[in-house]
Amino acid sequence: MSQFIIDKVQSFLQTLLPTMGLLLFEIQFRREGHGWVMRVFIDAETGVSLDHCSKVSRELGNFLDIEDCIDHAYHLEVSSPGLERPLRTMGDFVRFQGKRARVKLHHEIEESKVLEGVIEAVGEGLIHLKLADGGSVQLSLEMINKARLTV
Repeated sequence: MSQFIIDKVQSFLQTLLPTMGLLLFEIQFRREGHGWVMRVFIDAETGVSLDHCSKVSRELGNFLDIEDCIDHAYHLEVSSPGLERPLRTMGDFVRFQGKRARVKLHHEIEESKVLEGVIEAVGEGLIHLKLADGGSVQLSLEMINKARLTV
């Protein structure tokens, strides 16, 4: 049932958000200690404001009320992915070139599974990360378990 709801919300947001200059980053719908929570993360090239979040929350809340597809109480939260956002695609790495990132690898490189540095360049399927010690490493997306920006 949760996946049905997520799919329905995703379909709605993929038509709504572009009209607002926004992108869908992620949807979560799960039971937590205090009940069911639907979290919607939105993004924009220029950043996400509180006004963006409240407009999307209002529109999505109205949609969910009309569709009446959730038959139990839930909390709706709309926010941005944040300053320490996950990096999931090559496009994310391209967008955030010049920014600091923390990368967790599937297998060790240079005796470590965790690397931190500046995203120096992205191209030909490789991410060039300049490390704090001045060294540099090239990574493919397949080598990365998790990555996020750091501040």
